[in-house]
Amino acid sequence: MQNPAIAALGLNWSYLAFDVHPDFLREAIRGAQRMKFVGLNLTVPHKVLAVEMMDALDESASLWGAVNTVRFEAKAGGNEWVPVGCFKGEVPEQIRSRGFNTDADAIVRAIQEELSLFVKGKRILLLGAGGAGRVAALKLASEHVAELFLVNRTVSKAEELAVEIRKRFSTVKVHVGYPSGAVDLLVNATSLGLKPDDSLPMDMGKYRVDSVGSVYDMIYRPAETPLLRMAREAGCRTANGLGMLLYQGAAALEIWSGQSAPLGLMREALLKSVYGNERAL
Repeated sequence: MQNPAIAALGLNWSYLAFDVHPDFLREAIRGAQRMKFVGLNLTVPHKVLAVEMMDALDESASLWGAVNTVRFEAKAGGNEWVPVGCFKGEVPEQIRSRGFNTDADAIVRAIQEELSLFVKGKRILLLGAGGAGRVAALKLASEHVAELFLVNRTVSKAEELAVEIRKRFSTVKVHVGYPSGAVDLLVNATSLGLKPDDSLPMDMGKYRVDSVGSVYDMIYRPAETPLLRMAREAGCRTANGLGMLLYQGAAALEIWSGQSAPLGLMREALLKSVYGNERAL
């Protein structure tokens, strides 16, 4: 989605993918910085690791404790840090990395737009307390949900996250484990559903999907995971993670370029790239 958008904005850039082992992440970031890259996107497992590797952090990265977007900035006249992508000519040698997080806003926007659901005052069941689950939990709590239920394979990790939420968002009731009674929204922030033989991300013996109003699965390939299929058949509203992918990527492009991202073009490019002739359900 980024390259068609970059072309539409008239930018002489290319968006490329690189495999980097976590042990060499710091070197990779410094290398991109020295080569005067405009910026980077980081995916798992780099997002939390990168926080300590940035020269500066945007409030979004500090707030959610993860970096998925890096913008390189050069020091211009008057000691002002200017995004590398804004220079028309030679880029100065003094460059720093600045970390942002666009994931948190993207998930709330996707839920609002694709499920017509505003999370404030809602009861939400969140599956997964890892990197993506942690950011989602903190963002949902910041939106003043009424109750948040955290379920994770390693219970201690969910408990640690619950403690953090209680400290930072004291008005939110947070619980570890499955709820009793119905919830407005179930969010899957685990990787279960990526592979055909994956088990369901929730224990059907402890909670049933027909007690849920809407289901959001961060996975976008396949377009319909077993969880989403089961939820649709139970009459729930459903959405996959393509919208979250779109919105976080569009926000990253705006951070690098200072221009509004062409969302419609990016969505079409995503659909074509991810699903080919198919369309997300």
